[in-house]
Amino acid sequence: MESRLAVTRDDLSRILSGSPFARIYNLRLDSFGSGECTLVMPFDEALERPGGIVSGSVLMTAADAAMWLAIMTRLGKDAMTVTTGMTTAFLKPARKEDVHCTARILKLGKKLVYGVAECSGDAGSLISHHTITYAVMDPR
Repeated sequence: MESRLAVTRDDLSRILSGSPFARIYNLRLDSFGSGECTLVMPFDEALERPGGIVSGSVLMTAADAAMWLAIMTRLGKDAMTVTTGMTTAFLKPARKEDVHCTARILKLGKKLVYGVAECSGDAGSLISHHTITYAVMDPR
């Protein structure tokens, strides 16, 4: 993978703070590198489903957002990309803990981007695994 970054920490932080869906989940940028990004989603009781576990759709959103920003590290902040597919395996419940989600690009093509994301709890135990495909949109 190319080591040059197409965005700065400030760019990614501004994108997160300016995205209404990211604000709902209070997503915070933890770290990033070329083709990868880690977000933290602080625990909030509003994100729980019945039974006291963080909703699966919330984990999927965190994974998707992490991949979105990981792609920007390679293509830049103005790249127009959209999720075309996600397969998720829920491995254990998240209970009253922050979720840390790391996304990594596996293949960056001209039209499609393939990657994986993993969400873990505060103690580092794996909560969910996601395979994600994005389409790179024509800027027209």
